[in-house]
Amino acid sequence: MRAWRVHKYGQPKDALQLDEVPLPEPGPGQVRVRVHAIPLNLNDVERVTGLNMMVRPDLPCTPGMEVMGVVDACGESTDSWRDRRIVALPQNAFGGFAEYAICPVIGAFAMPEEIPLPGAAALYFPFHLAWLGLHDRAKLQTGESVLIHAAAGGAGSAAIQLAKNKGARVFATASSEAKLELCRELGADVVINYEKTDFSEVILDETEGRGVNVIFDNVGERFMQKSMRSIAYDGRYLIMGFSSDKSFVDEKLIVPRSVSAGNFSVCGVMLAYIEEAMAPLIKRGPGWNFVPSEKGDMIMRKINQLAIDKKIRPVVGRVADFKELPGALDDLSKRRTMGRTIIKLW
Repeated sequence: MRAWRVHKYGQPKDALQLDEVPLPEPGPGQVRVRVHAIPLNLNDVERVTGLNMMVRPDLPCTPGMEVMGVVDACGESTDSWRDRRIVALPQNAFGGFAEYAICPVIGAFAMPEEIPLPGAAALYFPFHLAWLGLHDRAKLQTGESVLIHAAAGGAGSAAIQLAKNKGARVFATASSEAKLELCRELGADVVINYEKTDFSEVILDETEGRGVNVIFDNVGERFMQKSMRSIAYDGRYLIMGFSSDKSFVDEKLIVPRSVSAGNFSVCGVMLAYIEEAMAPLIKRGPGWNFVPSEKGDMIMRKINQLAIDKKIRPVVGRVADFKELPGALDDLSKRRTMGRTIIKLW
């Protein structure tokens, strides 16, 4: 099969090399997916550049942390998945930039035929992440207000739609007029160009000085202090990502006085599913709490039905061929994209 691999870390156009490699075989609890489409993610960039990876594999390696396709081979205890159309996380969040990918069933979910490509490939990560943030952590209520940063991206555009479906008032930040227009189309009530305007002042003006109930922050360090200034009493601050500068991801960043004096909750959100039996091992190791896989099944069912009912829509900014993957990932890394970029193989 063909796979885009990294032999030496660097920028996508330089580091990714198209190789012929052996067809992989699934192990216990795994399936092999004949990949129909590859959604690109910001975390894929670090797997090419070598920066800020949680797990650093031996080189050469195949990046790619999300695929959509059909199961064509099954490992032990996964026979019921054969021939199913799924979206999935490849093993250890690597291996997706290929014609076939090995995926644990714990991070795989059914994708109904009623949802066609390329939209079918764009639903998984952003809508699961937005759902976990808004509904699971923030417990968003009808009539509340939400500030969504980087709102024209994958998770941001999903968060706008889920928040509006809940009956919330949505404030959205983005960096260009085209991105702001997309936010308006998705239902954002107030849009703010963060390159030209102090979003915290707009929030306070629009909320009579109270602030918003929930902040959905994909950006991190660049916006954190002004975001904390923008949050209301008893608000919920969702730490969703660190796109502004991921070098801060393991650094001391939050000032305790800002949280104490702000009287709000700080909520961590990470999209990673786990079987119940494995949760204690992860807790005793790095100390983390992953999401129960049953919750992922529930979220996927609800998201799929919302998409079928046309209550939400996957936002696809670009569809590219497999041979165009390095250039498409380069555009994503340089913030030249809106919505999701989908690499289509079939």
